[in-house]
Parts: sequence; structure tokens; C-alpha cells
Amino acid sequence: MTVTPLTIDELRHRVHTLMPQVRTDLEALTRIPSVSLDAFDQGEVERSASATAALFEAEGFDVEISREGGRPAVIARKAGPAGAPTVLLYAHHDVQPPGPDELWTSPPFVPTERDGRLYGRGAADDKAGIMAHLAAVRAHGDALPVNLVLFVEGEEEIGSESLPATLAAHGEKLRADAIVLADSTNWAIGEPALTVTLRGLIRVVVTVSTLAHGVHSGMFGGAVPDAITALVRLLATLHEDDGEIAVAGLVTGTASDLPYDEARLRAESGLLDGVAIIGRGPLLDRIWAKPSITTIGIDAPTVATASNTLVASASAKISMRIAPAQDPAAAYDALRAHVLEHAPWGSQVEMHLDDSGEGFAADAQGPIYDAARAAFADAWGHPPVDIGVGGSIPFVAAFAERFPEAALLVTGVEDPDSRAHGADESLHLGEFEKVCVAEAALLARLGTLA
Repeated sequence: MTVTPLTIDELRHRVHTLMPQVRTDLEALTRIPSVSLDAFDQGEVERSASATAALFEAEGFDVEISREGGRPAVIARKAGPAGAPTVLLYAHHDVQPPGPDELWTSPPFVPTERDGRLYGRGAADDKAGIMAHLAAVRAHGDALPVNLVLFVEGEEEIGSESLPATLAAHGEKLRADAIVLADSTNWAIGEPALTVTLRGLIRVVVTVSTLAHGVHSGMFGGAVPDAITALVRLLATLHEDDGEIAVAGLVTGTASDLPYDEARLRAESGLLDGVAIIGRGPLLDRIWAKPSITTIGIDAPTVATASNTLVASASAKISMRIAPAQDPAAAYDALRAHVLEHAPWGSQVEMHLDDSGEGFAADAQGPIYDAARAAFADAWGHPPVDIGVGGSIPFVAAFAERFPEAALLVTGVEDPDSRAHGADESLHLGEFEKVCVAEAALLARLGTLA
């Protein structure tokens, strides 16, 4: 079968015509609260997988839902011309917990448009990634210029634990010449980007115990340490006074040389007036290429339920981002050594690994990367910049290891105002249309490499 390539103007027109239905389908997916954490209803993750599968089945894909001991993943295939390259399209349909409803301007699972942005949990991360793939497919219709494989996983937000089993069971089905991961960000509104580095991740739970049981704070306070205070003192040792990481033995890296100042950091992060930035070195190094340590949760009595008791045990979940070149096992060992060495007042300290993931650094050269940069220029009018991302996508390193011959293209549906993982997560609708045009153009350009 010979496919006549569509021009960029034809693709742009087709995508524009398709956008109302693409948005309708995106909103339907966003309404499904597919939070993959165990504490949430996993029936909704199943429902999200089924809805995703149905969308691609309707476009003529051969679709299956794989579980392999974990959350449901959608795997689908659709053939293009004989001899054409094979392209794997990746996204994930699970989402982060919404957090307290009162932090949202509109309900998290009721997609709502305000000022050209679509608000809702998963509207950007990463159900827009699913729909960018679908929009590109619809733009080409039955005249695909490449062979397509789709992989939409259901546990990216909890570390992709069953991914090794999925690769073992379905690896050959997923083999491709190019892999497009629509789960990152762009540099700014109107400024597209290819993500060429990702930090890795170590997530641990640290438990500090000081007593066999809780006791009266008035009777024993002043001589007997409580676990919460000991935990707080231990957490404080993870940083130096200026916020630089105090854990020895961690690797650091260097980020892309792009203009990024403190004012932009403050605006994009929502840093409060008077709060200092932390760490040392160029800002992009700090958020893309150097390690960071964040306390993301604490188990202890709440303020509302606290009694005058010396608490016997308290736990904290720590998220440590590591440099793209850092070995996760070595990073875990370094963090564990620090935590055990700095146990306050002889308290008993335990640390358990919750999950980990490797970083990623692409060799972003060659004809497939050239095609990607040209496709971004087709959509935005100028080529993308190369960026790093401080977050982690476990899928990327796993596929880079399994398919070293494939070119990995980490693309983005988000922008600096998307607030992925936070309250009022949103998608810029105008930029989203450009993302869809770029992916459609990318498939057309890759088809010419056959």
C-alpha cells in the first residue's frame, strides 16, 4: 500500500476540524477518577483503561488490556504501509490523587474551561497525552504513514511496578524504531521543547521510634524524647542551612543552557514573597540535573486529634530526585547511610524503599530527532529547544534499556502553568492543538524515512 503524504497545511486543517471531538473525548476521560494509589477505588482505573481501549478500537486498532500483576495497560496496534517504520506511542491513563477539594477552583474531576485552559485532574497529566496520540491518528485516518503501536499504562503515577513483567510478556509487540512519550512539558507558551534528560527517583519511608508506647508529656517531657521531634530533627539533617543537599555520595549534573531567572522560577512555582530559593548553582541545574530531597508526607497525630502525649513512633515519606546519570541503588545506599548515621538521641530508625526509577539522558541526534524537530517547527513556526525535566518517568529508562536501538522522543502536552500533580491542574487548549499538529506532522515525516 502506498500512502500519499499529507501536507502540513492539510494536517493542520484536519486537526483543527477534529479538535471539538478530541476535546469531548478528553473531557470524558478526565471525568474518570483513575487514581492508581491503593487507597482509591481501582474500579475507576479499570474503567479508564476500558474507555481508552474503546477510543482506539474505534479507530481500527487491534486492542488488548494487559495487567501482568499490576494496573491495567492498553496495548494496541494498527498497521501502516509495508516496510514503513514502526512508532510506539506512550501515555498513561492513571492520575495523581486530587487532594482537598477546597484547594480547587472547580471540582477536580469536572473538566472546566477558564481563560482558554481546561481544568481537571488528568486534563494535562496525562490524559491529554492519550488524546494527542488519538488526534494524530484521526488526522491520518486509514492512510497511516507508519506502523503504530500504542502503550497506555495505568500505574505510571505509582512507579510502573509491573512494567518489567509487561515488557517480559509483550516486549516484542512493543518493539519500535521510534518511541513518542507524550508525558512531559514545553518550555513556555509558544515555545515547544524536546525533553532530553530526566532525573531519577528514590522514594522511601523513614520511621523513627523512641518509646515502647505513648506516655504523658507532662510526666516525662523534658527527659524523654518524642518520636515526632526526633523525626523532624532527622529530616532537618538532609539539607544544609542554604538548602543544599547534605547527603554525601550523590551525583550532580549540568542542565541545558537556557535563560531562566529567579523571577520566572518564583512565578512558575508560586513561591511566596519572602521565601528564599534554596540550593546552589544555576537554577536549571538545581531543578533538572542535581539531586533534591522533599518530605512529601508524615504519619503522626493530627492537630485536631493530638493529646498531651509523647508520641512513640512517627514516619515520613521522602522523595529524592537524583541526577540523570545517578545509579538508583547507589543513591538509596547513600540516603540510607545518612539517615542511620544521623538518628537523633539514639532513636531507633528504619528506612524502607517505596519505589525507585532510573534517570534518562538522550543522545538526541539522528534522522528521527531531525524529523521531530522539523515537526515541531511545522506546528509552532520554529524548532523546539532541548530541555531537562526534574521529574521522573520510569517507563523511559526501562524502554531505553530494553530497546537501545529505538529513538526516544519525550514530548510534552504541559506548560509551566499546568500544575501537574497540584490543585487546579490544567491544559492550555491552544497549545494542545499545536501538540496534536506536531505529532501528526511527526508521523508523516517519519513515514518518509522508510
